[in-house]
Amino acid sequence: MMSSNEIFERARLSRDSRFDGKFFVGVRTTGIYCRPICPANTPKSENVSFYRTAAAASEAGFRPCLRCRPECAPGTPAWAGTCTTVQRGLRLIAEGALDEGNVEALADRLGVTSRHLRRLFTKHLGASPLAVAHTQRLHFAKNLIDQTSLSMHDIAVAAGFGSTRRFNDTFRKTYGRTPRELRKGRDTRVTASALTVNLPYRQPFDWDGMLAFFALRATPGVEYVTDGRYLRTVELGDERGVVDVRDGGDKLELRLHGIGTGSLIAVVQRLRSVFDLDASASDVHEVLSTDAFLRPLLKKNPGVRVPGAWDGFELAVRAILGQQVSVKAATTLAGRIADRYGEKIDAPIEGLTSSPDRLFPKPHKLTRAGLESLGIIGSRSNTIRSLARAVAAGKVGFDATQDPEDFRGALVSIKGIGDWTADYVAMRALKNPDAFPASDLGLLRAFDEPGRERLKPRELNSRAEAWRPWRAYAALLLWGSDDGAGG
Repeated sequence: MMSSNEIFERARLSRDSRFDGKFFVGVRTTGIYCRPICPANTPKSENVSFYRTAAAASEAGFRPCLRCRPECAPGTPAWAGTCTTVQRGLRLIAEGALDEGNVEALADRLGVTSRHLRRLFTKHLGASPLAVAHTQRLHFAKNLIDQTSLSMHDIAVAAGFGSTRRFNDTFRKTYGRTPRELRKGRDTRVTASALTVNLPYRQPFDWDGMLAFFALRATPGVEYVTDGRYLRTVELGDERGVVDVRDGGDKLELRLHGIGTGSLIAVVQRLRSVFDLDASASDVHEVLSTDAFLRPLLKKNPGVRVPGAWDGFELAVRAILGQQVSVKAATTLAGRIADRYGEKIDAPIEGLTSSPDRLFPKPHKLTRAGLESLGIIGSRSNTIRSLARAVAAGKVGFDATQDPEDFRGALVSIKGIGDWTADYVAMRALKNPDAFPASDLGLLRAFDEPGRERLKPRELNSRAEAWRPWRAYAALLLWGSDDGAGG
């Protein structure tokens, strides 16, 4: 069996794009670290070292390559090859938990000592939590320098550097050049009225399939899918606007309407989760292709992703509405809730005569809502109000770093929420790659055969054991194979 280094060496020599972002190559003769697909002359094997993260390469003393630009590599999923505490820590860091550099506070949120957290990060990632956060800020800022005409002050704020001086010092130390010097020669002309940022992803990626999934479930007034674009209203702090996402080949193009640069990194991180951009198709394929039933589905859809959710509460309400009714009916009901209780915003988008214009209501707006008058049956109306009260009181939250079983237990404790709803929400809102709503009719129906009794949920659960830890991806494949679209 080959070691990791042997696999990495083969990938490096062949410039295998499937490994882009999964490891980085430190070249000792130049002091630079590169992506495995770097187009530069291939260095000799004895002169390279391999690092699982860019942060680890940086901590080892290497600086980013200006030719292959490590900051443009697809991200690595937080759950890839790490322990649970590190997974949760990576999610929090991606959300900006270390913008102030307080590892002790991060450790407290994770329920461990700061010393133990540093030990875990070093063991699994080869870098400290601060180094991971620093590299995230550096790469994000470098992308903004290359892709936008934002001022250096705005980029420093957007990337969480705190001050322009700290931003300049970091770039001078890392690249040997100031940010302005790095921008020279770049074409930063603005081609749209809105701020545009690229979100790289790994191939294959089924953007059309992703759009089709969201189009069926787009809450009227809140979300809108048109001409290969996904738009939705968002609220971040005091800012309200619309995110506009479209495919750009090997990346998604994000345009922000009404959202400032201070919220940019938060928007980017959340949308990477919504569109599952950091999934590794090769890892998913390796496990699921061993099942004879899933193998042809994978061949048909090699770029399968698990659509996420911008807001966990919104998704949970949508899931409750979807209990035992069609996707279309649930979408209609969600639109009625948004129209009655959502807050209207003003965010016109150039070139569109119709676009999202209201926010989905916050939990406190639905704690006493008269949903029955919208055509929602009494039992589901009660469940939605109970959920809203639980979320407003802090008894239920949708933080992706929480323990999946704790979340599941809190959700099913609400009358009217069962296993299907809890698993579906965990799959999409918490981005648990192993969540699996085994009682879903579409999943069960996918295995139907003439003259044979339909599978029972327990039987499907038993079969799905072999699909771990990618059962959520199996669910998307199965939904795509059946008329029942799921959720």
